[in-house]
Amino acid sequence: MLAGTSTMNISLPDDMKAFVDEQVRSQGFATTSEYMRALIRERKDAIERLRALVIEGMESGDPQPADGAYFDALRARVGAAAAKK
Repeated sequence: MLAGTSTMNISLPDDMKAFVDEQVRSQGFATTSEYMRALIRERKDAIERLRALVIEGMESGDPQPADGAYFDALRARVGAAAAKK
């Protein structure tokens, strides 16, 4: 066991366990625990990014309407950022 870790047992329906087992095999995880830790890290990172976006939005100034023009401009910015990668 990793230093500073605790054990947690979960119960899953058979179909969910089969899904997890297949993901462990197909994605190259050594153990189910490794797979679950990866999922939890991904979720934790997503929540932290969302919180940062909320804070950024709150600090960005006066509210602006989220109408069609706003979403058109947002799509253009996202497309431009993706093209740079």
